[in-house]
Amino acid sequence: MTPDMPEPINIRQSIVVRSRPDVLYRLALEPRRRVRWDPNIVRAEYQGGDGRLSNNVLVRFKFSRRLLGIAFTAKYGQLQAPLRGGWESVRNVGPLEKLTQGWTFKAMPGGTEVTMTVNGRVRYTWVRRPIERILHNMVATTLLELQRQVDAQGAQLMEDMGREMQKRQQEEKRSSREAAKASRRKR
Repeated sequence: MTPDMPEPINIRQSIVVRSRPDVLYRLALEPRRRVRWDPNIVRAEYQGGDGRLSNNVLVRFKFSRRLLGIAFTAKYGQLQAPLRGGWESVRNVGPLEKLTQGWTFKAMPGGTEVTMTVNGRVRYTWVRRPIERILHNMVATTLLELQRQVDAQGAQLMEDMGREMQKRQQEEKRSSREAAKASRRKR
């Protein structure tokens, strides 16, 4: 009987998001920002160092329960703001021998094409299919939530601008009414 050989899993998905590459770069790669909007990550914190995003910095991640609640340490690399970046697991991540995540941000008219790549090596062949399904779902939800996060910021900005404009119109209406009253009194 032959021992199980590591099985590779390669997932790559792209989405166009209405935002600038530098904003998306920080949202996707900065651990403190990522944990706020990504439902797949419950905890993300720097290990040692000065707590800034840079090459070779170690970050401790913990996945949500849907992703088996696995905690692991990753090392950031290939950071080239605002074009690309990613990380690679330092040790095993549950049933995975290695897990890497890469991001590329390509500016285009109307937004940015965001590509997320996840590569892993499964330690046992019998677990490959369910793990691949879990990773596909993780990539899809992460990209959708990134878009939702950006849209939420834009929606909030539009809502604030709408409120401000409404307030200005009410003040103008009130001042024109007062001016009309004042001109009637003068007669």
